[in-house]
Amino acid sequence: MSDPITPQNPETPRNAATPQNAATPQNAETPAVPQAPEAAQVPPVPVAPVVAPAAPTPPPAYGTPATLPPAGATPPPAYAASANPYAGTPAKKQPLLSIFAMIAGLIGLVGSPVAFIPLLGGFLGLFFPAAAVVLGYLGRKKEPQARGFWLTGIITGFVAIALMILSIVLWAIIFASVRTNGYYN
Repeated sequence: MSDPITPQNPETPRNAATPQNAATPQNAETPAVPQAPEAAQVPPVPVAPVVAPAAPTPPPAYGTPATLPPAGATPPPAYAASANPYAGTPAKKQPLLSIFAMIAGLIGLVGSPVAFIPLLGGFLGLFFPAAAVVLGYLGRKKEPQARGFWLTGIITGFVAIALMILSIVLWAIIFASVRTNGYYN
């Protein structure tokens, strides 16, 4: 019986009870081991070779690329985004007029108690709220995307202006109603 997969060696005698493996020839000194019948044999399980883990590679030196293309390969096309990996996206223009309008309006509103210093406080307190209103309208025209900032500046600026004007009017009424003791009759 000839097996096409297993080559037959004419020099080695073949025992009918024990199948012979071509990879392991049997010598006359080693006795043949009886094996189970062909139907009960389990096919051998392939075993993967054991490979020792490789030593970790050190990181590349500063300023050198991490991986180089193989020799003779064409490099990938250079795009503006990949030319400098640390570049990021260009910064958006900040809505400075609108931010300054909001800050000036809040300072004018928080500083409104200054307005109750007789006359001088009301005039000095008009500076920040007026700046808030002017910057708010400029921001509205030039920076429409920053609606929250310039709208806050305009509203707080007008509220602070109203408080300053109210303080000026109240102080004027108080000074006008003060009785003189007859010095100027």
